[in-house]
Amino acid sequence: MTDTASLEAPVAHVTVVYLGPVAPHWEVRGQAGDRKVIEDFRARVMARLVLLPPHDPQFRRNRERVVRDAERENIFLNWDLGYDEDGS
Repeated sequence: MTDTASLEAPVAHVTVVYLGPVAPHWEVRGQAGDRKVIEDFRARVMARLVLLPPHDPQFRRNRERVVRDAERENIFLNWDLGYDEDGS
């Protein structure tokens, strides 16, 4: 069985940006796609991340939830945490 969601073009392209240690920590930038989809996604992301800096242990769990949400909605998602995540 083929996963058809992965074969379709994304309905939106979103970048989640870490703004720094002073709240609000996050900004969700819609790069392309349906504005309604982006706004609904932004509301869910902010509900999960609004008070969490990236070094907080809860951030990892909530980030995974955001990633799954983007996959479910067929949204192409980028993260800009202000540092290189792979450690190189």
